[in-house]
Amino acid sequence: MSGTRGSSGDSEPASKRLCTASASHERAEPAEGAGAAVSVIMPVFNASDWLDECLQSILEQDFPDRMELSVYDDGSTDNSRELLERWRQRFEDRGRPMLISGHSSSSPRGVGFAKNQAVHQSSGRFLCFQDADDFMKPQRVRLQYEAAAANPTAIVGCKVSRVPEGSTERYTRWINSLSPEQLLTQVYTSHGPTVIMPTWFCSRDWFEKVGPFDEGGKGVPEDLLFFYQSLRGGGHVVRVDEWLLVYRYHEHAATHSVLEETIWSLRVDFLQERVLSQWESFTVWNAGKQGRRLYRSLSPTNQKKVKAFCDVDENKIQKGFYTYEESKERPKPRIPVLHFTNASPPFIVCVKLDMTHGVLEGNLRSLQLTEGIHYYHFS
Repeated sequence: MSGTRGSSGDSEPASKRLCTASASHERAEPAEGAGAAVSVIMPVFNASDWLDECLQSILEQDFPDRMELSVYDDGSTDNSRELLERWRQRFEDRGRPMLISGHSSSSPRGVGFAKNQAVHQSSGRFLCFQDADDFMKPQRVRLQYEAAAANPTAIVGCKVSRVPEGSTERYTRWINSLSPEQLLTQVYTSHGPTVIMPTWFCSRDWFEKVGPFDEGGKGVPEDLLFFYQSLRGGGHVVRVDEWLLVYRYHEHAATHSVLEETIWSLRVDFLQERVLSQWESFTVWNAGKQGRRLYRSLSPTNQKKVKAFCDVDENKIQKGFYTYEESKERPKPRIPVLHFTNASPPFIVCVKLDMTHGVLEGNLRSLQLTEGIHYYHFS
């Protein structure tokens, strides 16, 4: 994705744009009686390469109401803190308070901790989460504020442009193309939250009901944990259909520290909790590696609900059965392997989206199935 895409006129109604271990630290306290409409929440750790561009984009927001920036520095060892202090007066001159705090311990406490500290010291009725390595388009706060005010129990996201251009192409396409319904049905896929954390905007009341973020530190997917907890609480998911954030890809991003196995376990548990607990039986779509891995990851109760695997690969189908060799049951479970046209819903689809040149999507359409009722994507 390149640049901003599809930024429509300001007069368009918001509804039309919607896809419906302790370390010493100091913390700034919100000023008495100085409540803002929006607090931009920004954790910082060694972000000096990107801070100027990020801060300039926050300063250029066209939001007409009171806005503040709340920053927590999680022990940066570069000159991030110095850069932040240099910008303080520019924000003050624009009537936008800048709260800066942090710690100087040699051990970062993690993104979840830093976000929680920044939220705690802020005063806004709404929270706009911003990563220090990304930058906003001028209308971001205004448009997401409109959406969040209309959806006070929602996490509101937006479309993103990715830099460098072409990085994580499939992921970026997925972020931007989900339908309003898929914002809820595709929460079990390996991509993570259907509105990504760098775009989040929500009411403080909703954040306090759901949160705070997990403070386990490096390797903990605090965004996914929060997202799932929001859904458990009945929260909504909304996307403003404008490219409002430029989302930077680089090798030092915190997301790279989270193990795939950690994400897998969380996804399996949430799928079992939210979907499989409601089904008496189901078919796993994919008799290959991913489908078998899902089966082995399920609880014994849910393993017994798997009535078949289905596939398009004749070699797998001709074998007739998948035998669960690791089972302690005797005889060992043998699950039939069928062609997808001979299988019956509901399905858990363990084939990666957007990787079969449209074949998977066409096969699902040919069965006239409804996502979220007859099937869910898992891979």
